[in-house]
Amino acid sequence: MTQLNLTLDQEELLELLAGNREMALKHLVEKILNQVLEMESTEQLCADNYERTSDRKDYRNGSRERELTTKIGTIVLNVPRHRNQPFHTMLFETYQRNEAALITTMAEMVVNGVSTRKVSNVIEIICGKEFSKSTVSEACKILDKEVQEFKNRPLDYEDYSYLMIDATYFKVREKHRIISKAMMIAIGITEEGRKEIIGIDVYDDESNETWISFLLSLKKRGLKSPMMITSDAHMAIRHAIAKVFPESAWQRCQFHFIKNILDAAPKTQRAGLEIELKDIFKTKKIDDARKKFSEVVNDYREVAANAIDILENGFEDVITVYNLPDEMRIALRTSNCIERFNGELKRRSNVIRIFPNKESLLRLIGSVAVDYNDALLSKKLMFHRKIPEMITLEMKIKLQSIALAQRQSLEAA
Repeated sequence: MTQLNLTLDQEELLELLAGNREMALKHLVEKILNQVLEMESTEQLCADNYERTSDRKDYRNGSRERELTTKIGTIVLNVPRHRNQPFHTMLFETYQRNEAALITTMAEMVVNGVSTRKVSNVIEIICGKEFSKSTVSEACKILDKEVQEFKNRPLDYEDYSYLMIDATYFKVREKHRIISKAMMIAIGITEEGRKEIIGIDVYDDESNETWISFLLSLKKRGLKSPMMITSDAHMAIRHAIAKVFPESAWQRCQFHFIKNILDAAPKTQRAGLEIELKDIFKTKKIDDARKKFSEVVNDYREVAANAIDILENGFEDVITVYNLPDEMRIALRTSNCIERFNGELKRRSNVIRIFPNKESLLRLIGSVAVDYNDALLSKKLMFHRKIPEMITLEMKIKLQSIALAQRQSLEAA
């Protein structure tokens, strides 16, 4: 099996770790792919450069330059030439298919190291030499600074009319034990429909205190009270919203709500009930939703009593979004955009499994969040440009009255 050996000089390494990371990564990819081309040439010729062997099938005849456009810019590759038989490569086709995976792996493992040891090991594999812990620690400090700047940036330059919040868990080593840490996430959405990750932080658990702390940190950075906040039905989240943003109406995530109901229903009833529940939320008018809701309650009361109890107790909180224009409801009725981000975090962190400490967790997740946020900002707006004009004062007052009723209900429970 042909082995690829890549060597970086000190100047290249310093650029990769602490300088222009985009240019350094581009240079690294260029160097790797050029060596892959040389390996393919050697395999086809059955001989290395200047090697005398009876197995040789042809000779090298220089090379030609070819540009390859990638997500990190255009790189120049030296494609080998052979004297008699043409040189064949699958690299360009294969690279186009696997470009994202290649770049992600390099950026994640070389640039966004999760611990000093991890970074050191990767550097040793790629560069063929070992570097001191202090050198690697310095690289991590640079990343930590970038993550902290992103995490603590002011939020008063934009009005986020809508907020989505959630938490996901990661395993961390702490005091010789492996424990789960809650990564809390907030995505803000402007009146025009621009999404942005505005909050990430690590906590020991999801309690009233930790969720209040997380929301207060957003408020201290300049977040004004959103018109509506979407989340699952975690009680700590509800208490925190009532405490920190008492004028914000709560929209219970319809996706999680349906799942909660189906989990409580007999298996024989789940398929039919799922269709009926989705039909409720396909309605355009709130009166039609209430009518369909009553029909489902009557049809399933005797065969799925526990599920119907959940439906009845939570229904008013999942139709808060009906007080906004119809064109906005699909985007705001669930917390799916956070779930997609959570999925990306899990995918990126699968190779780590157990983080060595809280700092390494925040370093990796924060780095992923920065990149993911750049992608969110480059996407088109969620809402039509005329939709903000459709938000009336009456709608805003109605949402505030819903927030008051939700807060009173929570206090009475």
